[in-house]
Amino acid sequence: MKTQELFSILEQNQDKSLLFEYLPNAFVGANYHITEVKHMAINSVDCGSQIDNWNETIIQLWESPSEIGKTEFMSVYKALAILNKVGKMKPYDVDAEVKFEYSNATFHTAQLFVSDFQIENQKLIFKLSVEKTDCKAKEACGISEQSKELVASTDEPCCSPDGNCC
Repeated sequence: MKTQELFSILEQNQDKSLLFEYLPNAFVGANYHITEVKHMAINSVDCGSQIDNWNETIIQLWESPSEIGKTEFMSVYKALAILNKVGKMKPYDVDAEVKFEYSNATFHTAQLFVSDFQIENQKLIFKLSVEKTDCKAKEACGISEQSKELVASTDEPCCSPDGNCC
């Protein structure tokens, strides 16, 4: 989901509570805060020696230990106010992919993509998911469709030590 789409959804649902589902039926606690917004510029070189550049908006969610047991979730209105304040200080790249950074005692720190959203009663629920790593230079590394299927089924590394990639 692009940053502009996130803002559009938030603007249309300001009267709702804002929830995040980080695993099926597992939600960020009602005691969460938006603790940081990162405007990231990624400059990379893949294993096929190709240069790539893109921007990401990363919104960090943190569960406050002093508010454990809280039952009311942050309103979309409040979250939008926080994000708009950030945007006045440091403008967003509205075409950047948006991710939510989150962890808790049983879930490792991860930058999660927005895979979907739903409106349920008075709740706006963003469904978050992990995107698996991938080789961007499959052709340069000699990875065929058959190899990709084999890698997916065995989880073995895709590039051999004597191959043309890292």
